Amino acid sequence: MKLIKTALLAGALVLAGGNTKADWNTTVAAENQGHNIGNPKAETTLTEYISYTCPHCATFAQRGDRALKIGYVHTGKMNLQIRHLIRDPVDLTATMLTHCGDTRRFTLNHNAFMYSQAKWLPIMQSATQAQIARWTNSDRKAARRAIARDFGFYDIMGARGYGVTDVDKCLNDDAKAQALVETSAADARRLGLRGTPSFVLDGELLGGVHSWEALEPVLNGQPAPEASSHEGHNH
Repeated sequence: MKLIKTALLAGALVLAGGNTKADWNTTVAAENQGHNIGNPKAETTLTEYISYTCPHCATFAQRGDRALKIGYVHTGKMNLQIRHLIRDPVDLTATMLTHCGDTRRFTLNHNAFMYSQAKWLPIMQSATQAQIARWTNSDRKAARRAIARDFGFYDIMGARGYGVTDVDKCLNDDAKAQALVETSAADARRLGLRGTPSFVLDGELLGGVHSWEALEPVLNGQPAPEASSHEGHNH
């Protein structure tokens, strides 16, 4: 009897698995110093240009990320590409840490920094001259480690399961830092990006779209609003 019950249970699990569609949010690939989330063959590709020191980007993450991933990425209809528009040394440091470790860890690393931004960004806005001197040290490895200490980034990464040695290894990667900065600058020039967040839908920059409230109607087939003279948010 026990054997029969076990077999029935196993069969039920197989059937359940067969009826469950894949969640494309778990498919993450690194590309062009960014990450692609979702079905690589999706009919729609949305590229999101963000900065971790941009308050409007954190607002977008809180209001739009879940809706995007549940309504569009999950089903395989959309491939979501996260790219970086590096604004300052603090942004670069946070970006390097979101890339730390296995590619599959990026999404939750990204969320950890975006969702906690309100706690650590004020440190940047009230910095002392001594802090600024540490953050702009010509020894860029030491500068990034100082930023991580002062902003509590070691704690954020610790909560994600990273040890101090893991964090330092990622922060000490000068080649990675240079590649992120160069790719960011090249993307900004090529697309005419002037602020964050900015969005590119199937290769076309969406002028005037810098929030979830503006993006959602475009994803549902409405035309993008006209770009304003103040393109994007720079603070």
